[in-house]
Amino acid sequence: MPKKPTAPPQLPELIVSTPATLEECLTHLAGCPHIAFDTEFVGEDTYRPDLCLVQVATPERLYLIDPLTCGDLKPFWELVVDPQRVVIVHAGREEMRMCQFGIGRPPAHVFDLQIAAGLVGFTYPIGYASLVQELLGQRLHKGETLTDWRRRPLTSSQQQYAFDDVRFLIPIWKKLHEKLRRLTREDWASEEFAAFVRRSVSDDPAVEKWRKLKGIGGLDSRSLAVARELYHWRDQRAAQGNRPPRTVVRDDLLSDLARRPPGKLEELLSYRGITKTDAPHILEAIRRAKALPVGECPEPEGRENDPPHVLLLSSLLGVILSEWCARNKMASNLVATTTDLKRLVRARQPGGTPFGHSALKTGWRQRVVLPELEAFLDGKRSLIVESASSQHPLRVAPAETKPA
Repeated sequence: MPKKPTAPPQLPELIVSTPATLEECLTHLAGCPHIAFDTEFVGEDTYRPDLCLVQVATPERLYLIDPLTCGDLKPFWELVVDPQRVVIVHAGREEMRMCQFGIGRPPAHVFDLQIAAGLVGFTYPIGYASLVQELLGQRLHKGETLTDWRRRPLTSSQQQYAFDDVRFLIPIWKKLHEKLRRLTREDWASEEFAAFVRRSVSDDPAVEKWRKLKGIGGLDSRSLAVARELYHWRDQRAAQGNRPPRTVVRDDLLSDLARRPPGKLEELLSYRGITKTDAPHILEAIRRAKALPVGECPEPEGRENDPPHVLLLSSLLGVILSEWCARNKMASNLVATTTDLKRLVRARQPGGTPFGHSALKTGWRQRVVLPELEAFLDGKRSLIVESASSQHPLRVAPAETKPA
């Protein structure tokens, strides 16, 4: 049956566009143990996105804070990072980053609705509009998604869109918080929120962003060293000029320079898209890469070439995980990735690689989920098709004792 719509909160809607109205807003927020917020920004033309609007919800009021006119936002960010305050967001990666940019650290106590929804059985990732409809029976109209939030004055439709973006955050938080409590998963959620904040504001040292450059597949170690050096030079150049990296030097051009590195200025300037200003710095980056000892050059990434039985067991674990998650009201792709499952199976092979870095090796996943998967690999559990026509067609059972 369709969910009976929950009446939207009828709250005062306030525009904060001057230092005086910002001070009034902050006075109210200082007394709120829970606040929700969202941001609107434009990031196409700059290295770091330009913050254009901050939307804030409390149980009593809705605010649109205009950072272009209201003055210094540092006092606002200080309230956001206060560990005594719960900060509610939906898919709030950019909100975490904006806070980091604004005051040098992220919020201390975050509740992300998208993650919480995955922990109680909703699809992950689920959009804000879908979550509003699923939990509150309300429909949102997302008509201003591609608007230019830098232009002033904001239109009435822009303002309505912006208020709606935070109007339902606290009502959804109350429902998801209660679901987590009933399922005794509040600690799991806290682990997930903390990990989410860390990922949002810091680069994972295990992830080498330069390897995502198109066209560097098949390069040897020395050419990869050139690609890496050029990528880092470009990123620094873009940050200094507050420009998107692609406008400094295109990705395909970086890849071509790594594949066929020029040694002279005239050769480099024959490429379209290289400026006379940047050319000497590019040549210097290439020379640095060529001067590296062989042991400091990056290794080419090996292609996965798992034997058929490893692929079979990994696929089986995927089914087992999906069954466990369906039975326990969890989004399986939030629990573990295909790579996590393959690593688990590989670690069981003779002379196999250690399990290594995997979400399954930490926190609640290691305590609760990993033993379930290992029980199947150890032959202690079996999966039975109970009813092909049922919404829950599979059943887990103890494995039958093998004959001697």
